[in-house]
Parts: sequence; C-alpha cells; structure tokens
Amino acid sequence: MRDSHDAGQLISAAVGSGGLPGVVAMAGRGPETFATWVAGQACAVAGYERPMTVGTVFDLASLTKVVATTTVTLALIGAGQLGLDDFATGYLPSAAPVTVRQLLTHTSGLPASRTFYEWCHSPEELLRELYRTPPEARPGTRVAYSDLGFMLLGSIASLVAGSSLDSAVRDLVTVPLGMADTCFNPAGPAVRFAATEVYGGVPWTGVVHDENARVLGGVAGHAGLFATAAGLARFAQWWTGPEDGPVPVALRQLATTCQTDGPDLGGSGLGGRRGLGWVCPADRYDILGDSWPPTAVSHTGFTGTSLALDPGSGRWVVLLTNGVHFGRDATAVKALRRDLHAALAQG
Repeated sequence: MRDSHDAGQLISAAVGSGGLPGVVAMAGRGPETFATWVAGQACAVAGYERPMTVGTVFDLASLTKVVATTTVTLALIGAGQLGLDDFATGYLPSAAPVTVRQLLTHTSGLPASRTFYEWCHSPEELLRELYRTPPEARPGTRVAYSDLGFMLLGSIASLVAGSSLDSAVRDLVTVPLGMADTCFNPAGPAVRFAATEVYGGVPWTGVVHDENARVLGGVAGHAGLFATAAGLARFAQWWTGPEDGPVPVALRQLATTCQTDGPDLGGSGLGGRRGLGWVCPADRYDILGDSWPPTAVSHTGFTGTSLALDPGSGRWVVLLTNGVHFGRDATAVKALRRDLHAALAQG
C-alpha cells in the first residue's frame, strides 16, 4: 500500500535525522493490522544502548487518560455504578464541586497542572493538596486541559470500584480486552522498556516519567500506564468494533462525540472540542487535521506517544516514540504525528 510505504519513509526519516531516538507504530482498520513499523533505539545512552523492538514497552504518559481512566470510568457508568452528572463531592467531600462529565471533558475549571511533587512526599499528602485545589474558572464554562481533573477522576473511579486504580483498570479493562503488557508499575529488566529522560547520565526505564505520578506510587489518573504498541492496537480494535466489551458501544459512541460545542452551548462552544476523554477534530490538541473523517478522535502523551481512531471507518493508528529521551523539545514528534496521520488518512 502506497500510504504504508510513505509512512515507513516518514518514520525512517524522523529517526534517521536524529530528531527522535526510536519509534514503534501500528496502523489498521477494525480487527486488521495492516502495517507495523519499528525503527531506532529504545535507549541511546552510551553503555545502555539497545534497539527498539516491536515488543518494547513505553511509558504512555497522558494516553493514560483515555486508555485507563476514561475507559474505567465509562465501564463504571455502563454498569450503573457511577453517573456522568455525579458530583465529585459525593465521593470526595473535600474535592471541588465539579461533575464527572466536566472532568472527562476538561471543563472542570481545575488548573492544568500543579508541581505537587515539589512539596508533597507521600500519596496521602499529594491527594490532600489535590482535593483542596479550587477551580480557576467556573465549572462548565470553558475547555482547559487539566491533569488535576484526571487525577481527581482516577480517585473517584478507584473509590467507586472499591479497589486501587491499577486494580480497577486491570479487572475492568486490560484483562477483559487481552491487553498484554499494559499496566501501571510494570516489572522486568530495563531491556524491556523505551528509555525516557536521562538524569546524571542514567536513563529512566520502567519508572513513570511524570513527577506527580511518581509521588502517587506510579498509579495516577493522568499518567503512569505502560504498554506495547500491540496492546494499544488491541484497545483500538475493540473501541472501533461492534462488541460491547468493558464499555457498551452506545457509551463509546457518546465518548467520541464532541460534548463542548453546539447550539445548546450558545453556538460558539466552550473554546475547545472534547468528547468524554477524547480530543475531537479542530480542538487545539487535534493531531489529525482535515484529512481524517470528522468522527475521528485522538490523544497524545508527553513522552512522545499518541493514539488515533475513527469509529466510523474503523481506522486506527498507534504511534509510540521515546521522544523525551532526547529532551523535552517536542518539535520532532509533533511533526511526525502530523505527517504520519496525513499519510495514513486513507488507510
């Protein structure tokens, strides 16, 4: 296929130019995977070098928000244990007065981030700080991407499920879907992992990159999940498929429908286009542009990861890079995301 050939050339060029350490990517439609690409290095530090492989495990960063937290929340909603319009205060009395729907759509008004890790030294301390952080804007009045909102949502999901968040995700999402090697706090030797940042000449491998998630023991609603490309491909195949599985099809369709614009919101919307967890086309964080159908959604992760899928056509793309291994300048990974998804738009 011409688009697959073009995609492979783009990946090779991105790695060959020195912009990215390594890449594992997969693309398909529905249950079929029509292409897999592997390039570059999982770790490039002298003395620690190793090649990227199709089975390399990546720190997904904010893909945790959709693969783990959004999905487990929707599973609880589908089971009748949680409601979209339930208030966080019904589960966590000291939390901000925001709803589950507002947390999922990034309309809670909570800040984008806080460096809790600079003064918090335990999960309990960080969560106390999180719960007493007030919204910066009136809930429901604007779209503003918020790590804090998903940290709070992870706490709610854990309480409703009656287990830790990692256990809830395992029991309700990854095990039912057969997502091998998808988990928080993965075990195993460094050779399994794509390295993230380098500190004092030593690369981080198998330890969550996000500092707040590290204080929370590696398990958080906004970051901390690890996976292989094959695990995310399985997730995308299910999400675009006809079977209910952990989340009913109708609820998945709602999640990938924009919730933040339209006539009922005054015509102009809330300054962003968000589904339940997902980024919709024309949002400021959209990586798909005009070449994908308007039914497509996506999400990215700070470490250099992304996932895109279109429930209408069944098309999906998994792109995993260890971009932060070379530093926090995301120019190269953003360019590859844009070009790769354009090349695969008709796949």
